[in-house]
Amino acid sequence: MIGAQWGDEGKGKITDLLSKSADVVVRYQGGVNAGHTLVVQQTFKLHLIPSGILYPGTQCVIGNGTVIDPQVLLREIDQLEALEISTKNLKISENAHVTMPYHRLIDQASEAHRGTHKIGTTKRGIGPTYADKSERTGIRVIDLMEPETLRKQLRWTINYKNVILEKLYALPPLDPEAAIAEYLEYAERLRPYVADCGLLLDEAIQQRRNILFEGAQGTLLDLDHGTYPYVTSSNPVAGGACVGAGVGPTTIDRALGVAKAYTTRVGEGPFPTELLGDVGKMLGARGAEFGTTTGRQRRCGWFDAAIGRYAVRINGLDCLAITKLDVLDSLEEIKVCVAYELDGQRCEYFPRSTRKLARCQPIYETLPGWQRSTTDCRSLADLPGAALDYLKFLAELMAVPIAIVSVGAKREQTIIIEDPIHGPKRALLSANVSPVDVNQEVKR
Repeated sequence: MIGAQWGDEGKGKITDLLSKSADVVVRYQGGVNAGHTLVVQQTFKLHLIPSGILYPGTQCVIGNGTVIDPQVLLREIDQLEALEISTKNLKISENAHVTMPYHRLIDQASEAHRGTHKIGTTKRGIGPTYADKSERTGIRVIDLMEPETLRKQLRWTINYKNVILEKLYALPPLDPEAAIAEYLEYAERLRPYVADCGLLLDEAIQQRRNILFEGAQGTLLDLDHGTYPYVTSSNPVAGGACVGAGVGPTTIDRALGVAKAYTTRVGEGPFPTELLGDVGKMLGARGAEFGTTTGRQRRCGWFDAAIGRYAVRINGLDCLAITKLDVLDSLEEIKVCVAYELDGQRCEYFPRSTRKLARCQPIYETLPGWQRSTTDCRSLADLPGAALDYLKFLAELMAVPIAIVSVGAKREQTIIIEDPIHGPKRALLSANVSPVDVNQEVKR
């Protein structure tokens, strides 16, 4: 299950819904720069723990492709336990890398020094943690479990990082012994959760259990396939699940993309369909478009089918979940970007160059709005005709059917056309299917 836009698509809610049918939920990349908001009687905001934790029988795994801030993770565990939500089914990969104090400091200082070239990071130390992983100077969870190894590594690493902090950023140095003591304390609290998660997942695969891989961020924030350099430091695309969880590609039999009924992005970078006027403000207000992690206001715009088609191709999507349809309820008309105009030519594809993307002008098709609330709709037959036509139009543009439609933040405010885990390998809402056909198919 991956984000098909720039992140913030509502993946937390969709993961929560699908977790009811999943035996195992795996978070395979990203760190505390991700935020999944769930509304189930009360609001839960999770950054590292998979959304499936709300189901007592679901195994939750934080895979090796994630980077873990122990302070934040333990705070999440404590908050859940205080609400009598058990975390006994949570497992953390011993190969996951750990965010250290110097990662946060370097991230914050580096972004400040970029000036007009800033990327728009969350300043949580994610990029520097992944950089150390690539540089082979990182600290892994398994290193936390071995006190002497941790002491040896941190004494050398912190002295090395202090040179950067002092000489490059004019910041005070860190005390290696204080950091060692802090992280040894974290280690003892996390020890019961640490496991060989690759082996755990292999056993689940052999037992034919349902495994849901939960992506963070979105396709256009992918380090390799996103709008570089305005991207995250990991691979949120579907292929990243194999590396980030330690499973083979042949074990994955379906890819679900999550997309808003419009488009948003946080931070810097080109955004062809961005709306700077009243409509954009309305989408932001009705959609509560503020980042779960940073609280930053999200930029809002019309749905971009060029982005959608790109996400379908890069991820090999089988079906879609469309979220926040209800945010469009009051609009008299709704625009959809079907292609771009780039340097005087029509462009059907999503350009890989951010400089080209910045020059793209959206080519819109306008559809009538429905001007009626959809928040109480629980089936396709309940939707206004114009809302159903809008969904079919999106499915046709992206050549992928829609399996789930969200019409509100609460778990029950959802139209499940087909359960992507237990259903047949095809979703039912496409341009050629009517609500009557859908109901008959579901009944059969």
